[in-house]
Amino acid sequence: MKIAVLGLGIIGRAWAKDLIVDGHAVRCWNRTPRDFPNFYPAIQDAVEKAEAIFVIVSDPPAVQSVLDQITLQLGPNKIVVQSSTISARWTLQFAEQVRRTGASFLEAPFTGSKIAAEDRQTVYYLGGDTELVERMRPVLEPISSAILHIGPLGTASSLKLAMNMHIAGIGQILCESLALCRRSGIPDEVYFEALGRNLAHSGLADLKEPKLRQHDYSPQFALKHMDKDLRLALETAADLSLPLDYTRQLKAIYDQGMEADWKDDDFIGLVRLLEK
Repeated sequence: MKIAVLGLGIIGRAWAKDLIVDGHAVRCWNRTPRDFPNFYPAIQDAVEKAEAIFVIVSDPPAVQSVLDQITLQLGPNKIVVQSSTISARWTLQFAEQVRRTGASFLEAPFTGSKIAAEDRQTVYYLGGDTELVERMRPVLEPISSAILHIGPLGTASSLKLAMNMHIAGIGQILCESLALCRRSGIPDEVYFEALGRNLAHSGLADLKEPKLRQHDYSPQFALKHMDKDLRLALETAADLSLPLDYTRQLKAIYDQGMEADWKDDDFIGLVRLLEK
């Protein structure tokens, strides 16, 4: 398939490399130039002949900017695969913009960090028509461990935000419980051995244990992205007249991390707020 990958962040780079290995004709673009195979400085050139256009950027304004730049290149027989983490409200708005050109729109957020993407273990949450899901399945299955068709447009984005709320909550209590043990003189190895035998043990704890023990806050999932996801979750909850008191308090903690200029660090770096 002829594919354009728009956005060469941590995930976009991994997907683009695998799509090339899988034999697709891939053209890549990023807002800031990258030394990367098949890189095109002009976004219009990257999408000109593409049948599928992957959009993997940071937030709704970035998605809007991408779509505005490629509107004239869209049309029938082109599929926009929108994988940025946004909300249902934005998804429906962007889908309408794409469909007005005659192109198709597939909602395709995902779960899985850098390691999962590099190991072809991404899990896709898809929203939209079943026929469109099946058209893209041969492309998505080889770079993923599972494809879940959630429902109509908007549902996949809401599920993605819900999953990230859950991750952020587990991550914060992991930091706080570890800080309590450290302040009590309990070594990290004892804490993590006990956690591994506890009902509260999680895959997130396994993933973040080396980073916490080594005080390594290089990004697997940047703080700024989780902060954005919590904001979008709260906006979505407001649209649904749903109070999310814990998430609102969690967002305030993330605000402190952003104010400390840790935005490009891994979100687990919020443990530093407890070390001051």
